Amino acid sequence: MRLLLTGKNGQVGFELQRALAPLGDVIALDRNACDLSDENQLRSVIRDVKPDIIVNPAAYTAVDKAESEQDLAFSINGTAPGIIGAEAAALGALVVHYSTDYVFDGKDDGFYTEANEPSPQGVYGRSKLAGEQSLKASGARHLIFRTSWVAGAHGANFLKTMLRLAAERDEMKVVADQIGAPTSASLIADVTAHAVREAVKEGHAIPDGVYHLVASGETNWHAYACHVIEAARRAGRPVRVAPDAILAIPSTEYPTPAKRPANSRLDTCKLRTTFGLNLPHWQAGIDHILQQMF
Repeated sequence: MRLLLTGKNGQVGFELQRALAPLGDVIALDRNACDLSDENQLRSVIRDVKPDIIVNPAAYTAVDKAESEQDLAFSINGTAPGIIGAEAAALGALVVHYSTDYVFDGKDDGFYTEANEPSPQGVYGRSKLAGEQSLKASGARHLIFRTSWVAGAHGANFLKTMLRLAAERDEMKVVADQIGAPTSASLIADVTAHAVREAVKEGHAIPDGVYHLVASGETNWHAYACHVIEAARRAGRPVRVAPDAILAIPSTEYPTPAKRPANSRLDTCKLRTTFGLNLPHWQAGIDHILQQMF
């Protein structure tokens, strides 16, 4: 089995190289070799590789910058998945794609299911929703995994930012009124590999469509930051900020160009039932990342 992997240097792409390796011949490409904003290159790569599976974690992820780079965000996140889908349909290939909690406005209570109507607040969320729609419309077999608050030992993320700031500052202010589940890139990669195995089993029909893929449990950014910084303190890593100097603030005190969902909780029942999975608590994944880093 031949698998084409885009965005190999991203947080999820890096872990997918490991997780997908036992499944077959993985052709892992970076942005230079497979630029999702270049339609001709994208089509040419897929036609040259002729994969059985296309796994596409590559994305435009600069949430705030997307507000001023709408065309680029929609080209990579919105249009490219449809192109990938069209080429995959011609080959009879399966597409695995990733989306985000940002397709919801986060104003509802409780956990969002796949049946909830998307209502993105910003360009990033709208571009990712457009990618879901263009892939679905392509006619390709597809699995779309919506995830949230992704972290990994490789690449830039909130976890690493908090560790850096904790070593530099006497006081930190972190938003406490946004709720979600920090999800490790390795969990996303391992679930992807399991899902691909199930999807390609002969006589085992896995329904196409959207699945929510996040760790279990919930927290807010402030509590998440406190957890990470306390782990660093216990491990003897450089920590300057005192525990009582990590201050919880509302989102209104930290304005950003793009609005963030206040509620990013995603219901994973469909994923767990369809693929027979248990999803670990978010702290387990974050602690594993910290152990790798320390």
